[in-house]
Amino acid sequence: MRTVVYADGGCDPNPGPGGWGVVIRAPEGPVELCGGERATTNNRMELTAAIRALEHFPEGAPIEMRCDSQYVVKSVTEWMRGWKARGWRTATGDVKNVDLMQRLDELAAARDVRWVWVRGHAGEDGNERADRLAAQGRREALGLPPSPAASAAPAPAPAPAAPARTASVAIDNALGLRVARAAKQAGQTPQAFVEDALRLALDLGPDGIARLRDSLREPAA
Repeated sequence: MRTVVYADGGCDPNPGPGGWGVVIRAPEGPVELCGGERATTNNRMELTAAIRALEHFPEGAPIEMRCDSQYVVKSVTEWMRGWKARGWRTATGDVKNVDLMQRLDELAAARDVRWVWVRGHAGEDGNERADRLAAQGRREALGLPPSPAASAAPAPAPAPAAPARTASVAIDNALGLRVARAAKQAGQTPQAFVEDALRLALDLGPDGIARLRDSLREPAA
């Protein structure tokens, strides 16, 4: 039986400080890992997450590695064989992040890994938890305390309840990207981040929002 592993990484801004997170669904209980670097890139953190996950296992271990980075999954499953045949070169030049690629190749070759791409921020709890751990790793690299949302272990699943009524709100792509980046930095899912922002706006009311907006526009003394 394969052990399911979630690996995720991120960087904000990119390049800049970044973090990686791993959730291992081990038979004896979940294992969580995270770390970060003050100066890195998004792709390097995604690769590092997968590397740190594989390093946790002995050679020959059967693993199902779930990543929301197509860069990582396709590198291993589609592109790496050609790079190696050309001496770790692409059709146009040297392979980027070759140090991490070679380490990932070494680890994956010694283990029985099934690579699975999952859509990020789509509600899969292991992926969401790895994302929060990556945010925690970034904060640790910067010397900041972990946010409560990132550091708290996932709570046991509550008893099934009646489904909540929800409403869809359309937003443009640019705003959606800003929300995703801000949520990742705060260690929250985009949905939780938007819900908190809406609750704050409702508490402030139109007049409070107008006063807050005016105060933000005032020039610094």
